[in-house]
Amino acid sequence: MNTSQTLVGGIVVDGVARSFGDVHAVRNASLNAAPGTVTALIGPNGSGKTTLMLMLASLLRPDAGTIRIAGFDPITETAQVRAQLGWMPDVLGSWSALTVRTTLELTGRMYRMDKQAAAARASALITLIGLEPLADRPTRVLSRGQKQKLSMARALVHDPAVLLLDEPASGLDPVARIELRQLVRRVAAEGKTVLISSHVLAELDEMADTAVYLNNGVTASAESIALTKTTMRSWRIKSPNGPALAEALVAAGIPAANITADRNELLVPVEGEDAASSLLARLVASGVPISTFAPAVGELEHTFLDLSKADTP
Repeated sequence: MNTSQTLVGGIVVDGVARSFGDVHAVRNASLNAAPGTVTALIGPNGSGKTTLMLMLASLLRPDAGTIRIAGFDPITETAQVRAQLGWMPDVLGSWSALTVRTTLELTGRMYRMDKQAAAARASALITLIGLEPLADRPTRVLSRGQKQKLSMARALVHDPAVLLLDEPASGLDPVARIELRQLVRRVAAEGKTVLISSHVLAELDEMADTAVYLNNGVTASAESIALTKTTMRSWRIKSPNGPALAEALVAAGIPAANITADRNELLVPVEGEDAASSLLARLVASGVPISTFAPAVGELEHTFLDLSKADTP
């Protein structure tokens, strides 16, 4: 995908800042989310994620910097941005007396769809999101997770080019979380740009193509992210022959004091992926059967924790 495609169809943020009085919620945020990809927005509480999402959704004006959504400026081309954008906030209220179907039909009408098109789109989304049993029930009977599904459907009503999802898995049961992950990947495969903010990093690891890390209102540089690829990280190793595995690890140069037992697995600190590959090769060459060899935490969590340590005085 070339740069012009990314600029026209995706999300481009350059040097954005926003303050509330003397509180600098976002100091210097830059990111580029391309069409056909899922980008994770990661950061601790108070890092500026929600403020940034609100600016992307054209609901807050930045004090500095530029934003482009599908090539449009949220400040000067607000109507065009909203036509291209599907926005799912962390909590989105619903009209309690209206049914799920009517809610979606009304949302479609707000996007200037005619009645027939809005009704057809509502029916399609009810099936896609898995709300058929509740389609004609008032939204006040929905659980938190079911309301999240409805919120996702509302974000998709007008078939937007860009999706902003803030904690979309909140309140979902395990099956619904899997279905959400599959849906997000599906819409990205259709060429949409998806930016998703969540505290559940394990889920984002399985969903996102790339990530943007935000802390104290500043996005981490590519250089600082690259450094985390070489830092010490625990790997989880399992063998049907545990004692032989422990001996092989010591023979491979891992001090016994650094090997930790966790149920029927061993945790071993390894410095970078190259060192992990070399360690696995030595274990295999030793003849010890290996059934598990994987990072103890996901890539996003490891990077997030490393960056957080670097930002700690």
